[in-house]
Amino acid sequence: MTAEPSGRVVAVCLGPGGIPKHPVAEARVGELGLDGDAHRYHLHGGADRAVCLFSVENYASLRGDGVACEPPGAFGENVLTEGLDEERLGIGDRLAIGDELVLEIHDVREPCVTLKPLDRRFPELLTGRSGWLCRVIQPGVLRADARILRVGVGVPVTT
Repeated sequence: MTAEPSGRVVAVCLGPGGIPKHPVAEARVGELGLDGDAHRYHLHGGADRAVCLFSVENYASLRGDGVACEPPGAFGENVLTEGLDEERLGIGDRLAIGDELVLEIHDVREPCVTLKPLDRRFPELLTGRSGWLCRVIQPGVLRADARILRVGVGVPVTT
């Protein structure tokens, strides 16, 4: 399958659980997510929810709605992206990141009440721009500035 130009990694973020997560230079990614990253609630992790993607474009859109937020990591994302065409992404899409890491979009990230302290209008205000949850198809190292290529196409959905 031919890879499509897609985007890039702006930041790699991890934390002890909850929000915010904090940027790091790089992180090893295995089946259950980024080494050194944790989840406050058991339903926030697992193989199908190993990596959370969120975009600088969504940050900009939320700021336009008056949300005081500064990336990276404010929304608990592991990967802050730039340039992905989110309207074309869907469940089952595969993303090659850097030289070895391959993620598969498993689901739309459901906005939850964990984000409510950031803005009283959350989680409802995040609908349609909440990011993606991914499984790890091929482990690897995740680095800021790595390119992201869409290498497999799944089922388009609206976030």
